[in-house]
Amino acid sequence: MAVATLAHEPDQLYVETRELRIQGFLLFMVSDLVLFSSFIFAYLYMRNSGQGWPAGGPKLDIALAALNSIVLFGSGATMHFALENWKHRNFSKFANWIVMTIILGAGFLSGQVMEYIHIGARWSDGIFGASFYTLTGMHGLHVFAGIIYLTVLLLQALQGKYTFTKYTGLTLGTLYWHFVDVIWVVLFSIFYLL
Repeated sequence: MAVATLAHEPDQLYVETRELRIQGFLLFMVSDLVLFSSFIFAYLYMRNSGQGWPAGGPKLDIALAALNSIVLFGSGATMHFALENWKHRNFSKFANWIVMTIILGAGFLSGQVMEYIHIGARWSDGIFGASFYTLTGMHGLHVFAGIIYLTVLLLQALQGKYTFTKYTGLTLGTLYWHFVDVIWVVLFSIFYLL
């Protein structure tokens, strides 16, 4: 009986640690969601109240933003494939997909910088400029942090930190990347479609 208990202790410890890490990470994402929600609701309130809102507003390049969105959503798909290949014990495909995710994430940021250069509005131009640059800049910062996070995860996987049965960090990285995708859906909708 004692032998059986000892044999299960490492797995039990892993499960408990995994659950705590996931709960902590979800709490972090909820706090991030509250942050984004506050800014989004403030933007929508100011826009709909009409007070100080610029008539017509700056012209955003919806084609560039749509292309950029496709790049970001594509990176969500490649991250999904990366995790699935890890689960199926295919390290080389996992590495290829996560590298592709990092490249697409960098492509999204490059597109965002291009848009900032050509938009013809500044942060100091008023409520719209301040809202647009604050929200999209905050999102871009999250994408940048995600690129660093995924790079660290890849390096850790290369160093053997994860096994094909214990890969909580990779799961959390995937959750984070999908969170970034979801936030962009909202930002794209309110800035480019409404």
